[in-house]
Amino acid sequence: MPLLEFTNKGIYCPPADVYIDPWRPVNRALITHGHADHSRWGHQHYLCTETAAPVIRYRLGHVNLSTTKFGEPTTINGVKFSFHPAGHIVGSAQIRVEHKGEVWVASGDYKIVPDGLSEPFEPVRCHTFITESTFGLPVYRWKPQHTVFEEINDWWRQNQAQGKVSVLAVYALGKAQRLLHGVDDSIGPIFTHGAIEKTTQVMRKQGLKLPPTQRITQQYKSKDFEGALVLATPSATGSNWMRRFKSASVGIASGWMSLRGTRRRRAADRGFILSDHADWNELNEAIRATGAERVAVTHGYTNLFARWLREECGLDAWEADTEYEGESLDAEDSGDSENDKDA
Repeated sequence: MPLLEFTNKGIYCPPADVYIDPWRPVNRALITHGHADHSRWGHQHYLCTETAAPVIRYRLGHVNLSTTKFGEPTTINGVKFSFHPAGHIVGSAQIRVEHKGEVWVASGDYKIVPDGLSEPFEPVRCHTFITESTFGLPVYRWKPQHTVFEEINDWWRQNQAQGKVSVLAVYALGKAQRLLHGVDDSIGPIFTHGAIEKTTQVMRKQGLKLPPTQRITQQYKSKDFEGALVLATPSATGSNWMRRFKSASVGIASGWMSLRGTRRRRAADRGFILSDHADWNELNEAIRATGAERVAVTHGYTNLFARWLREECGLDAWEADTEYEGESLDAEDSGDSENDKDA
């Protein structure tokens, strides 16, 4: 029997009777991070890292949530668990599972290039590694982060010179705070969609140093936004919410912007290639660093990436069916409606 199994409820550890990021209600859930496809409501007991907890509590409400430090071992029914930085968003973790000399690592979502905000990715040696494959094709290779932020800042300045609002579509949790951390806030004021502002305030309270932002409410007029940067949820940019801006240029920050035609299909003026998931090179580097002989490939290009790992890397790799979503241009991750009445 394998140490971890893929079941209809989630990734299950039989000897400990616990699940990792389950998508159906269970008794005990170990949670890698706060995105909605990994931390869901309805479990009896939750365990996550200390820095992931504030957002999870905000999103899920009054749940029975315990926390652990990175690297701190927790033993459940003779199985040793520990959480290690995944670099995906603040508090995100890989979960190491050890029992009778066998070690598995469930990585959740991850990226290995530091972003200056999230705890940097830490390679964890194991026999079996569970990896995402959101961007598991060679076409996906990210630019250096500073280059992307220079592009965003230049776009903002150009729009400002033309009297336009720069509206940038980003996830409310993770991407929005990374953008705030990286842009040049001396260019002008920064406004946020209500869902983004709520999530950002939760993270500010846990110590994140981010530039000042103003939540968009009905009290603001069109002229108040001229020359500003607005961070909006992806769905808001295609809704009536946009009518408050007299003249706006819409941008999208996503790994999917590396595909030709994606920006055009989303009716955006600019696309910036910025993802909180590993690109092709990072996926391969992370897997090599684990020393794993077996790799389970989840959400993304599972078939193609698993085949690459088998045929070109000599690993025992297979596709694992899960309900994780990876990075989407359509999904919302905040737990809030993008149509808050005062947003």
